[in-house]
Amino acid sequence: MPHSTPPSAPPASGGGSTFQPYVPASSSPAEFTPKAIGLGVLFGLIFGASTVYLGLRAGLTVSASIPIAVLAIAVLKPLGGSTILENNIVQTIGSAGESVAAGVVFTVPALIFLVPRGPEYFNYFQITALAFAGGILGVLMMVPLRRALIVKEHGVLPYPEGTACADVLVAGERGGSMATMVFAGLGIGALWKAVSWIFNVFLTEVGYTAPRTSQFPNATLDVDISPEYLGVGYVIGPRIAGVMFAGGVLSWLVLLPLLSILGNYITVPFPPIHPNFAKNPQTGLPFLISEMGPGQLWSAYIRYIGAGAVLAAGLITLSRTLPTIVSSFREGVKDFGAGRGGALSRTERDIPMMVVLVGSLLLALFLAIGPRMPTQWNFLASILVVIFGFFFVTVSSRIVGLIGSSSNPISGMTIATLILTCLLFVALGWTGDYYAPIALGVGAVVCIAAANAGATSQDLKTGYIVGATPIYQQTGLVIGVVTSAFIIGLTTLYMHQVFGIGSQAVAAPQATLMATIIKGLLSQNLPWGLVLVGICLSITLELCGIHSLSFAVGSYLPIATTAPIFVGGLVRAFVEKKTGHREESEVGSGTLFSSGLIAGGSLTGIVFAILVGKGWISPFQAIGNAVAFLHEGTVGQLAGVLLFFALAAVLARMAQRKLE
Repeated sequence: MPHSTPPSAPPASGGGSTFQPYVPASSSPAEFTPKAIGLGVLFGLIFGASTVYLGLRAGLTVSASIPIAVLAIAVLKPLGGSTILENNIVQTIGSAGESVAAGVVFTVPALIFLVPRGPEYFNYFQITALAFAGGILGVLMMVPLRRALIVKEHGVLPYPEGTACADVLVAGERGGSMATMVFAGLGIGALWKAVSWIFNVFLTEVGYTAPRTSQFPNATLDVDISPEYLGVGYVIGPRIAGVMFAGGVLSWLVLLPLLSILGNYITVPFPPIHPNFAKNPQTGLPFLISEMGPGQLWSAYIRYIGAGAVLAAGLITLSRTLPTIVSSFREGVKDFGAGRGGALSRTERDIPMMVVLVGSLLLALFLAIGPRMPTQWNFLASILVVIFGFFFVTVSSRIVGLIGSSSNPISGMTIATLILTCLLFVALGWTGDYYAPIALGVGAVVCIAAANAGATSQDLKTGYIVGATPIYQQTGLVIGVVTSAFIIGLTTLYMHQVFGIGSQAVAAPQATLMATIIKGLLSQNLPWGLVLVGICLSITLELCGIHSLSFAVGSYLPIATTAPIFVGGLVRAFVEKKTGHREESEVGSGTLFSSGLIAGGSLTGIVFAILVGKGWISPFQAIGNAVAFLHEGTVGQLAGVLLFFALAAVLARMAQRKLE
């Protein structure tokens, strides 16, 4: 019978050694079954694809473990029921798709911008292979850390998502109520996106840009009225959403107008001159600042300030955890080869250490000799992957134990990897465009490995609390990586073929940032003046006591993305004030409903891309005169705003419902 101790309770004494899981080691209920594996793979494909869409559009992702756990309980009950350990396997396998997708979309699309050699590596095989290698490396390198971080530090490292997910699994009899919230959000998100994007009944974005001749030239406030952004804002909360929106306000309502005002008095082209619009087609001369629109000004100047801010903020965030990094790495090295004598109980069995070592070496070898890989025949790059990979897997696994996966500074780790790699290349004389894809290959695999290691840690924490078998979870994670890698590569490539990565529809802000850093460092022509402005901006925020990463990311994103996220944060603040209590856990009504909004909106966005790619619909064209007024002038703008407020009201209403 399951142990009666509450799953999230800390150990009585002596660390994790006295903790008794929900299902004791002496019991062996059904766990690694075909139905659990199959459903986990299905959810991995679904959430992997939706994460690709969200990451390319917004540069943000959210954890999928809890909604998958809720859906697993709801789906398996009508199929004859399931054990808690089967449900845990479902969420373990399914969550791998989300974490690997996050690492992929943050880095791999940067190949498109690394001309001339980068685009040749941006194809289905290379995307899938990098996802495969990085994801498995993250799982394998986390195996020897499980005892050090999950077992020995139980009661010390909270692992918030992992503990909350365990609470959901234990409260499986409430799965119907929880699942209702997720399914409701998914349905409303999908319906909203279909009506606005596929049927194009109303505007998908509302806003205003001041004319260049006004007193506040090029000041821009746009709102993408998408359900997924609203859901993201609710999940991350009002504090982070507000700081992120503040970054957008600085870029689009402060720096843009200021640059435009000063540009009226600059009569020569102001470097750097962006190659995409280097010359005015009417005059044949380079654009002056006074001739540029807000999008051109952002691409030519503001994005470098944002890149500098993100660069500094990522490194500051990483350095803030330096004591944790050092201690985690020391513990990781010490426990890497540690074995245990005698027979191991069911809840102590991991993938054998020999498999971990051989598997890691084979993956490094694959990166070095794999056909047409960015790192092919560059053995130094493969060595750097192993070194940086183990280091940042250790760091990521520890950090998510303290602050959770959603706050894991993966971007900072990737930036640090790219900087160190590029500086080493420059020292060796490996400069220019030829080595840019190689540097990105190192950064991409490390980013994917670190992202998946963080999610793996949360899953193993859930398993430790409920009494799962570690080797089954670790094997399930490998299955989730391998299967989801195929759909991640397909979705990424298809989004590029239909919309073009880097366009307004799929801006891929994180990948664009990585490409900017690599090109600037290897070519040694980064506009350091603008970058240093961004760096000092982050330093200023830190001196004011504000964590700068969220602000920096907001300054780099379009304000059309950060504005609806801010609205989602405001909805959460309103709900918490009205109900009189904070939604501390990710198992609340609002968070579950928001997770459904994110998934529903993202999946419908992928369906929209398929319909456009097949030529069955034309993107963003009114379907007839009956709704034409919803696309025109002030009426269309007002209708879009009112409809978005209506969606926010629905979220607020659902968030106040009590789970039964």
